[in-house]
Amino acid sequence: MAYTSQYAWIIPWVPLPVPIAIGIGLLVVPTAAKSLRRIWAFPSILLLSIIMIFSADLSIQQMNGSFIYQYVWSWTIHNDFSLEFGYLIDPLTSIMLILITTVGIMVLIYSDNYMSHDQGYLRFFAYMSFSNASMLGLVTSSNLIQIYIFWELVGMCSYLLIGFWFTRPIAANACQKAFVTNRVGDFGLLLGILGFYFITGSFEFRDLFEITNNLIANDGVNSEFLTLCASLLFVGAVAKSAQFPLHVWLPDAMEGPTPISALIHAATMVAAGIFLVARFLPLFTTLPYVMNLISLVGIITILFGATLALAQKDIKKSLAYSTMSQLGYTMLALGMGSYRAALFHLITHAYSKALLFLGSGSIIHSMETIIGYSPDKSQNMALMGGLTKYVPITKTTFLLGTLSICGIPPLACFWSKDIILSDSWLYSPIFAIIACFTAGLTAFYMFRIYLLTFEGHLNVHLQNFSGKQNSLGYSISIWGKEGSKAIKQNFVLSSINNKESALLFSKKTYAIDGNVRNKMRSLITITHFSNKKLSQYPHESDNTMLLPLLVLVLFTLFIGFIGIPFAPDQGGIYFDVLSKWLTPSINLLHSNSSNSVDWYDFFTNMIFSVTIASFGIFIASLLYKPVFSTFQNLDLINSFLKIGPKRSFWEQIINVIYNWSYNRGYIDSFYSKTLTRGIRGLAELISFCDRQVIDGITNGVGVTSFFVGEGIKYIGRGRISFYLFLYLFYVSIFFYLLYIIYSN
Repeated sequence: MAYTSQYAWIIPWVPLPVPIAIGIGLLVVPTAAKSLRRIWAFPSILLLSIIMIFSADLSIQQMNGSFIYQYVWSWTIHNDFSLEFGYLIDPLTSIMLILITTVGIMVLIYSDNYMSHDQGYLRFFAYMSFSNASMLGLVTSSNLIQIYIFWELVGMCSYLLIGFWFTRPIAANACQKAFVTNRVGDFGLLLGILGFYFITGSFEFRDLFEITNNLIANDGVNSEFLTLCASLLFVGAVAKSAQFPLHVWLPDAMEGPTPISALIHAATMVAAGIFLVARFLPLFTTLPYVMNLISLVGIITILFGATLALAQKDIKKSLAYSTMSQLGYTMLALGMGSYRAALFHLITHAYSKALLFLGSGSIIHSMETIIGYSPDKSQNMALMGGLTKYVPITKTTFLLGTLSICGIPPLACFWSKDIILSDSWLYSPIFAIIACFTAGLTAFYMFRIYLLTFEGHLNVHLQNFSGKQNSLGYSISIWGKEGSKAIKQNFVLSSINNKESALLFSKKTYAIDGNVRNKMRSLITITHFSNKKLSQYPHESDNTMLLPLLVLVLFTLFIGFIGIPFAPDQGGIYFDVLSKWLTPSINLLHSNSSNSVDWYDFFTNMIFSVTIASFGIFIASLLYKPVFSTFQNLDLINSFLKIGPKRSFWEQIINVIYNWSYNRGYIDSFYSKTLTRGIRGLAELISFCDRQVIDGITNGVGVTSFFVGEGIKYIGRGRISFYLFLYLFYVSIFFYLLYIIYSN
């Protein structure tokens, strides 16, 4: 046990040789490095696989021995101040290590083919390996200083990955938005760290928890100040995990390559915020106001993320809002003190969401084969449909991931989400109602994504077009070489004249059978790079892209069994494997490691949650699946729902929901009109004061001196008699005034 754990310090360093070697190769021998670029995928995958095996061994030892291992060494000592660095191996660390390495390996394998034609292939793998190393360093950190260092490195890597195609203005803006938004959370985290050091005099987790508990028990600390410091720590997690109201960066982050989206949403950046709250949960549980704040932010994020996903047309942004909502469930569980349920849902959601994002990449890849590289079109679900017969493997894997997020048994997310819903009834009935309602919304918008993408008919096809159009390509493109020009061959994107399924929402006031799909022009010319062939029909991805999907399907099918009620325990049942794994952390939280569940309650909760999910799936099928086309007429739907013959009220409700969702809840507009314009106005006011007031005073003194000097020089004539006369004149005036003063 100790023999293996004592080498855990190498975990963050193992992936680093890849980015170092790539950087040196591009500087020293750039031509050779670029010509041999495909070989760098192998060491990246190999090194991460070594960490995965090492992490699995640590996890097995923890389940068998229930131990926590920590090793620290002094970094610097000055008087009473001592800064120690080290590493901590506990169940939370081992869970995160397993997630990061398994998902990371799948993403790297997938990326080798997905990014094979990209000019920035080497740069991509350098960023990915450094991002994995930063996240591994974060989860193995033993104190707050290390947490903050690796926290910032993860943020830096996310900035580089989101803005990977930085020559695209929208991608450059997206990475800047993510960077600035996370700076808000990082500043709060820094203040919280400094506040806790002021209170406890230590950065080490164990010392911090023990000292804080003693101070609370003996009334040795101001409770308001302690709550403020803990809340500031939580602000860092809010920004990193895209919780309300600092979630605005997450949908824009989809401008990066799809493998990056999968990694960020499953195992690295957004998981870092959940990890931080879970790490400090022994501290937060002693502060009821902080726990209430965590649960409140979680429940708001659950509902907010689900409503924003309802009307999105971009498949990746829809999945991004799904991630936001599902992480809200995890945050809610942490706020309720359901430590096991939160980590369980973090595990199940990570594999399911990685499967969905990589599946969306396969879909986008197939769409690009017929319309060329155009994110606005290849990611637009309104242009998809009928892909089942073209990409059957992707369709099957995507369906299983969708059912998992919907909460359908026996897939992974069902087991974890069901526990959170059950615990929420005990915590707050209002929160439970919102969480259950959102579970139905989740099933609705997830099946909406699936039906719009795979069911019905393919909504676009290519025809020959004789016109010519020149278009400039980006210097670093997804397919082309640096500096390559777009060819002068144009294709026409036209809609197929078939009966499309009705959509629920409309940006304008349409009837329910109005088509929300883009009213496309009959002829839309597009261009594409010369070294990527286009075909008339989509096709399945290559085997190296399908293999990670199939492996993640296995995780989605079976990972939930580690936390299901399984083994008998005095007439009840408990979470066998997961509880045994988490025993040390549960003991640290002063909680019972065995959670007995009654069979009747378990099946009752299961039937309730599955019914809600099934209802959401039914409504999505009713509105989007072509087989229900008889319900696309508004009168029939009104009669079915017994709303009445009038359409106005129903249409108003639909359009209010659509506008709310399509416009991202107006949060981005609010921030733009208040914060962005306010800060810009303040900056302009300060600039005006600096230029006109401060510089004006300085310049005014200089100008005044100049004019005074110019005026005085004309008084002097260069004659001594004239100067003597002036001198006597002023002296006479002075004595006259002095006489008047003293005479009075």
